[in-house]
Amino acid sequence: MAPSSTSSSTPPRRPRADAERNRTRVLDAARELFRTRGDEAQMPEVARAAGVGIGTVYRHFPSRAALIAAVGEQRQAEIVEFGRSRCLPSAAAADGLAAYLAHIGEVLSAERGLSASIEAAFGSTEPTGEGRAGAETVAGQLLARAKEEGTVRADAEVGDVVMIVCGLAAVIRNDAGDWRRYVRNACAGLRP
Repeated sequence: MAPSSTSSSTPPRRPRADAERNRTRVLDAARELFRTRGDEAQMPEVARAAGVGIGTVYRHFPSRAALIAAVGEQRQAEIVEFGRSRCLPSAAAADGLAAYLAHIGEVLSAERGLSASIEAAFGSTEPTGEGRAGAETVAGQLLARAKEEGTVRADAEVGDVVMIVCGLAAVIRNDAGDWRRYVRNACAGLRP
């Protein structure tokens, strides 16, 4: 085997600026198409909506499932960032937690088609990996502060928040009632 021309100590090359812009355009177009058309949206439509060739889409995302996963990860990262930047600084942690849950409801409600695409591709919409860890960290920090403030039950756990989010997703997915009322009732159940 011939030696490689790059050494293992060479840092990986950064993507070219135009390649990164194209990737962002593809993600944005895919998110909008999956949001509005759900699982019916296909790769050629994404390419057209992004204004790139189909080869560009496949260069960044080798399969439709990889594209759906990337769009789901983008959405989860935005939810976590909202929690960090808007909810953690809240004067009252219980209010921050309620705002976090309400934001998740807003996103899931607005992007039912994307959720359906994620579920069709992976059998579940539950976040995994870094996205899940980030969401649980935000919830854990909010819960810890709220316990110190005495505004949530002492036995409340991150797992409780995860269950609330799973229930919230089900209420929205099945159109089983007012998801905002569900969030209010769930938050009331966390109070001491």
